[in-house]
Amino acid sequence: MVESNTAPKDVSPPETASAPKAPPSKKHPGGVIAELLQREGMLSDEQLQYARRVQSKMAVAKPLVHILMGLGYTTNDQLQQALRKNRIQLRIGDLLVELGHLRESDLSAALSMQRDQEEGKKLGDILVEKHFIEEEKLCQILSYQLGMPVLQPSLAEIDRKLIAKVSPKWLKEQDFLPIREDGKEVIVVFADPLDRKERETALQVFGPRIKPAISTRKAIRETIDLLQRGSLRSAEAAYDESTVICIINTLVEAALREGISDIHVEPMRDRLRIRFRRDGVLVHYKDLNRDLCSPISTRLKVLAKADIAEKRRHQDGRFLYESPITGEPLDLRASFYVTIHGEKIVLRLLRQKETLLSLDDLGMPPKTMERYQERTLDFPSGILIITGPTGSGKTTTLYGSVNYLNDPETSIVTAEDPVEYQVDGISQCSINPKIGLTFEETLRHIVRQDPDIIVLGEVRDAFSAETAIQAALTGHKVLTTFHTEDSIGALLRLMNMDIQPFLIASTIIGVLAQRLLRKVCPQCSEPYQPTMSELRRIGYRQEDLAGCNFRIGKGCSACAFTGNRGRIGAFELLILNEPVRDAVLQRKPSSEIRRLSIETSGLVSLFEDGLVKAAEGQVSLQDVLRLLPRINEPRPLNEIKRLLGM
Repeated sequence: MVESNTAPKDVSPPETASAPKAPPSKKHPGGVIAELLQREGMLSDEQLQYARRVQSKMAVAKPLVHILMGLGYTTNDQLQQALRKNRIQLRIGDLLVELGHLRESDLSAALSMQRDQEEGKKLGDILVEKHFIEEEKLCQILSYQLGMPVLQPSLAEIDRKLIAKVSPKWLKEQDFLPIREDGKEVIVVFADPLDRKERETALQVFGPRIKPAISTRKAIRETIDLLQRGSLRSAEAAYDESTVICIINTLVEAALREGISDIHVEPMRDRLRIRFRRDGVLVHYKDLNRDLCSPISTRLKVLAKADIAEKRRHQDGRFLYESPITGEPLDLRASFYVTIHGEKIVLRLLRQKETLLSLDDLGMPPKTMERYQERTLDFPSGILIITGPTGSGKTTTLYGSVNYLNDPETSIVTAEDPVEYQVDGISQCSINPKIGLTFEETLRHIVRQDPDIIVLGEVRDAFSAETAIQAALTGHKVLTTFHTEDSIGALLRLMNMDIQPFLIASTIIGVLAQRLLRKVCPQCSEPYQPTMSELRRIGYRQEDLAGCNFRIGKGCSACAFTGNRGRIGAFELLILNEPVRDAVLQRKPSSEIRRLSIETSGLVSLFEDGLVKAAEGQVSLQDVLRLLPRINEPRPLNEIKRLLGM
């Protein structure tokens, strides 16, 4: 969205909105909504002309409506009011493009798919089915276009007298659902209110006067399914336990099948939203009826051994699940978080039979890998820290490192919360505070196990940091993870924990910072030319990118139309050589430590590593700019590649 203070210098905004004028006689491409706002007196001709000039000078194309809102010339409420009042005869695809919810290229692709469909599938169905737009957003735009309200069906609001007129089996063959009577009219929600056959059927069954509303096809069908299962028995009727169990099992099986890491069950004002985290990004999976919130929460609390009577405080738990389809065992960590609409639940899926990735599979550049093995893993003692935010792949790298070090002559003991990968040949301990097996208690005993290598799942406080340092001082090698933005930040955070600089300098041998970037789908990737805005952000000119192969995924069935499939790591390896140790001892600022690391130990930043991967077409430039911290100006690509051995 454009802000008024970012307008180009050679255009001067009108000081005030003048009185509404007659709409211009000439139609401007992509400006039907703007002209509509003019007719309603919500936008002056001067404001529209200025917005068009701003739009023409933008480095990255933006919809005119977004620019008008960014300049403060119109609001979302005014936009909805104008659309609902006029119900403009603009095709839904064009309307979605004008409002910025759909790209021109996506619309063209969807129209091409529609032409290829023999059964004549509607454009809206294709847009939802191919993940060009969420069904909820499509319903909202249709409500603007048709002047109908959006209504999510809820079992508690359905008038059972209306349902009694038909059987659930008959109702399931339709894509509409009666809700209640409103005066002399019956409110009926339609998945497609423009379907003449369904409108006529509803009129015949529920009376000559109906008041149509719009809802998602998923919500309607799931509500009808619940009716068919006999869930609506009375106003106080409870959901059948087998129904809830089936829903939870279906969610977990779908997550297993699609390689999902987390399931988010989120109560909203009018529905229960289910989202999956796929390749580090949350994607909408489906919506359930709002009434299922409490039964699902209760069932998961029973499984996770949490307090089912407590609904005012946050809780945690875990349980084991074995797939009845594949037999795969799964460890699920459940977190219950109290919100204003109910308890939000997040399930983290930990596959017990997850295949360990070797270090070669992580995507670490050749020279980074060589330095990581020789300067950290092969050292006889000291602390190696793997750092990054939640979901950055730290645990995967940690276990890959443990697997590299694991041999019959080495004793490896771990303290984890919980054990995420089971590795043969090492002694793994899963923390369980409920029985007194705390992190602190485990750390006190771990050094008595005669270990060669100690693996701490996470340094979480000063006590665990001091334990790791004491173990390193007595000749042990310690591998652990940390939560910081970059490698230098790990040293600073240890200082903030009141760990003495001389202890940090004498025990830390290396810090590996990392992030996970989505790989461009090889099936649908196409060449990409960075925009002027992106070049400015990375600090390069067009000629600096000669020979680069930037790519982006346009979306296909192989990648669920996301343009990305799988992930790869971006890495920043800090080796504590003598100059860096001296800087730590003298409590030098992070900028000075980073400068010394770049000059003396060959440090390549996360941003530079990601930039090289984008230039080779492995990841998108947009993901690099969105996910990786840019602290210093990146060096020339040829120099970065030389340092990485690429």
